[in-house]
Amino acid sequence: MVKVKNDNIKSENETIENNLAVSSEGESKEKCNGYCEVKVEGLNFYYGAAQALFDVNIVVEEKGVAALIGPSGCGKSTFLRVLNRMNDLIPGTRLEGKVTVHGEDIYDSLTDVVRLRKKVGMVFQQPNPFPKSIFDNIAYGPRIDGQKNKAVLNEIVEESLKGAALWDEVKDRLREPALALSGGQQQRLCIARALAVQPTILLMDEPTSAIDPIATQRIEDLIRDLCTDYTIIIVTHNMQQAARISDYTGFFLQGEMVEWGITSQLFTKPEDQKTEDYITGRFG
Repeated sequence: MVKVKNDNIKSENETIENNLAVSSEGESKEKCNGYCEVKVEGLNFYYGAAQALFDVNIVVEEKGVAALIGPSGCGKSTFLRVLNRMNDLIPGTRLEGKVTVHGEDIYDSLTDVVRLRKKVGMVFQQPNPFPKSIFDNIAYGPRIDGQKNKAVLNEIVEESLKGAALWDEVKDRLREPALALSGGQQQRLCIARALAVQPTILLMDEPTSAIDPIATQRIEDLIRDLCTDYTIIIVTHNMQQAARISDYTGFFLQGEMVEWGITSQLFTKPEDQKTEDYITGRFG
């Protein structure tokens, strides 16, 4: 069974009590005191006639790290993309249920999707810097948003790179191509680019799967630093990584969220037999 590093798990009773527990029947039980960062109710998602997600219910409070684990094809990444409507770009998809972010129904017909994706940033599996300079990668979002003041842009770039723990490595190379950076640096650049538009939530889809172990450690350390200011929801195939960096973990299987709970409890005393079978390597 996976050993959990307890120093990476929030121990404050208030944090534990105020977050979500999900019963074995799948009913969400929230204690959000009237405010939840993300709330998903009765979510069913389809690619054409094929159903990918089944009656998913989850509540995530602001700040901290939530990890989504499960075998390939179980619906983790589909669920992640639901939260900032990236699936809208795929023809034939449809959704049933309700998804609210900051109390707003993000699938309402009046939702400004561009504004939503500013609030809910996304970091993908493969680093994807633009074929521009390091500076222009970070400044891209603010410029699109109408920011033209050079001094303000300089400040945004510096603060975003510092936030992604990259400033000291690139501060003298800002005009060099971003594609010249190493893989790990490129991924931190993509995190900085997401931070530049001031999101409150960061979605990360296996952000360390394409980089080396040393770069992975730096990204994991960065995630733990960022979670004091942002809500981070990460998809990972690495159960040890979920145990190291997350406060809460959800286990997906065949499109269903089988179990959701405090990471230390889910990995040591899972409530569902399927969760225990997965984390102990009986399948997956």
